[in-house]
Formats: sequence, C-alpha cells, structure tokens
Amino acid sequence: MYRVSSFVRHFARALLAGIALATLWVNLSPDSYYDAIEFRLLDLPFPEGWTALPSSVTPLSVVTGGLMALVLALLGKEFWEALALETGTLRRDPALGRPALVPLAAVLGGAGGAVLVWLTMSAALPMPLEAWPGAGWPVPIGADVVLAYAAGRFTFGPGHPALHLLLLIAIAFDVLGLLIAGLVDPSAGLIPLWLLLPLASVLGVWTYSGRHARPDASERLKRRAARLWPYMLAGVIAWAGTAFSGLPGALGLLPLIPVIPHANRTFGLFAEAEAHLHDPLNRLAQAAVLPVTLTLFLFGLTHGGFDFGAEATTSWVTLAAFLIGKPLGLLAGIFAVLALGLARLPAEVSRADLGKLAVLAAMGFTIPALAMTSSLPGGAMTEAARLGLAMTLLPGALLALWSWARRKGQIKQR
Repeated sequence: MYRVSSFVRHFARALLAGIALATLWVNLSPDSYYDAIEFRLLDLPFPEGWTALPSSVTPLSVVTGGLMALVLALLGKEFWEALALETGTLRRDPALGRPALVPLAAVLGGAGGAVLVWLTMSAALPMPLEAWPGAGWPVPIGADVVLAYAAGRFTFGPGHPALHLLLLIAIAFDVLGLLIAGLVDPSAGLIPLWLLLPLASVLGVWTYSGRHARPDASERLKRRAARLWPYMLAGVIAWAGTAFSGLPGALGLLPLIPVIPHANRTFGLFAEAEAHLHDPLNRLAQAAVLPVTLTLFLFGLTHGGFDFGAEATTSWVTLAAFLIGKPLGLLAGIFAVLALGLARLPAEVSRADLGKLAVLAAMGFTIPALAMTSSLPGGAMTEAARLGLAMTLLPGALLALWSWARRKGQIKQR
C-alpha cells in the first residue's frame, strides 16, 4: 500500500496545539480569549441590507472564511482525484471492477444516522429558547480528517488498508458536511450575482492556461499551462465571489480544482509519492502544506476553546449524534452493500476493523466547528455544542492508545 505523507501528522500536531492553547486560555481567562478572537480588525463598508456580507473582519472570521479555504482545497483535491482519475479509490473497486460503494455507503449511512439522532434528541429534549426546530442538524455530518488519521495510525498501524479507507470516508464526510452547512444556512441572505465571479474565474483560467496542458499543444502553451500564478489569481477571485455571495468562504477554491492541470493517475490519498509530481495541481498542493499547517493551528486556537463549564443539553445531543448515530449509520450502510453483493471489503480489512473505523470516523472537530457558525444561533448553545465536539474525540483517542499498547505488548511477547 502507498505511504501517506508525514505532513498529515504535522497537521494533526498543529491542530492539537491550537486546541490545547485555546482550551487553557478560555478556562483561565474567558473574557480575554473572546475579546482576542473577536477583535475588530477592520470595518467593512457594505450596505446595511446586505445580510450575507460581514460588517467587520475579526481573527475568527479571517480563519473561518479565509484561511480555511486552503484546508478545504487540499481535502477537495484529494477527493476529486479519488473520484475522477482512472486510478482513483472511488472510481473503481479493484475486486469488482465497478465504482467503490463501501465508502459511499458509509458516508451516506453515517450522515443519515447522525442527522436522525440529532433531530430526534432535539425534539425530545428541552432545547434553548433561541433555537429554531432542528437547529444545528448539519453539524454532525462533518468529521475531522487529520485527527481521525492521527488516531487511526495508532489504531491500525502505518500502511494498513483500513487507514486508507478511513481517510477517504473522513474526507467525504467533510466535503459533504461543509457543502450542506453552507447551502442551508438560515441566517445568510444569499446574493447569487456574486457567484458570477467564481464562474468567470474558472472559465478564464481554463481558457488562458488549463486547456493548454495537452500533448499536442506547443511548448509555449504548455509552459503557460504550467505557470502557477494564473491559478492563484483565479483562486482569489473565486474565493471573493463565494464569500460575498453569502456561502462559506472556505468553499471558494473548490470550483477551480477540476480545471487545474493534474497528473493522469493518483497514488492514493495524501500519498508521499505525489511530492515528486510536477503537474500544477500537485505543485500547488505541496506549496500549501506550510500555510495549511499554520491555518490548522490558528483554527484550533480560534475554534478549539472548549469551555468545561458550558455543558448543556446541546452537548449531549452533539455527543449522541456523533457517537451513536454516525457509527451505527456508517456500519449499516456498509453492511447493506456487502449483503447485497454490491461491494467487497478491501483486502486485509476485517469486520472488526470496521467497528474501529466507525469509532474513529465519529471524531468531529474542524468541519463540524465550521458548520456550527452557520447552523446554530450562537452564544451558550454554540459553546455547549463545542464541548460536545471535544467529547467526541475521547473514544477515538482511547481506542488509539489501547490498540497501540496492545500491539506493543504483542511485539514484546514475540
């Protein structure tokens, strides 16, 4: 199996460092923490009626709507390659020669189970007065790729096929979760006219650069297609149009991914071998590694302040949706396609491995934390849900420690 690049582990360390610092800060001095992340850096002169656009820029909004676009672009690149390229892990099931249905069934089943538990518990339990019916249901759809991978590496060991399946499922959860959170945001008044900017940037960069990356093009045109600055400029324009339209700015770079020239094959999700590829898409991805590492630290710092005094009903709704609804739905989806003969498990992945995978896929932080900003009314309810996200990380962490200790013990016995 392919080797996953070490930068994914660096991502996890940066994110955990930000979370640890933020949690310490918010519990020792909550007023100074919230003053810092909500400090008004700049007031924006948008018309008062344009509710989709922010009135000011804060450290929180810079990370949420700006820098996180790089993280989503990196995840989107891996997901698109898995789906579109001939050797992509979603394109073909090696055993059956058809599209891989195990990860698809896992994501649909897990998302459906999580949302069902969220809605059921929200209706059955007393919720805050400011919450609308079903408020927050997009939150449990997302996952956390880097933390799930870090825990999965301890659980399964490096190179295990279940680890690669976990990465694919977690990325798909994240892409689906943020798309849904952006589309159903009840507070944003969308301004669709701004979406002409992403459309124009995609068409423009494809016409100027992307379409010339073909074997029969002249050397001059191939060199033009290989330059990175047109894609970077198009990315800024696409991001601006997405953010100004009222959709999450973090989605702004995703439309560009299919028109950036890419390698003809993929070596797997976050494969170490991709560092040696020279196509524009992989060069951009490698250039983004350091900024993404910094972004994840800042995201943990601005979104990972887990207030231990914020426990409320929403905390338990969040926990149940992630730890009951998502794992059961994920397993139900996988076992359904297996029972119908529509898919097979990858080689060396046992049914016991699926149970561990379900626990790890239930770890939620980055994309669920983003979804909270648009699908919950804020205040105490958001902080309670944030504490619930912290609790979703514990079972995966404990599973990772137990599996690692057990594997070490078996090695010593030999």
